Amino acid sequence: MFPVGGIREKVIAARRAGIRELILPVDNKGDFEDIPDHVREGFKVHFATTFDDVAPLLFAKRRG
Repeated sequence: MFPVGGIREKVIAARRAGIRELILPVDNKGDFEDIPDHVREGFKVHFATTFDDVAPLLFAKRRG
């Protein structure tokens, strides 16, 4: 996977939309960690290297 731009803006938009779980390229881990704690708070973040990392997250059975 390649890094993407605008991680801060994407995280803020996700928060506004009520999204609390993110999948980001591993190459953007530093960008995510640079975002202030109060913005990152409450997110569950998965950092993916390949689609094989993403597929189980997307297609996992949700409980309850």
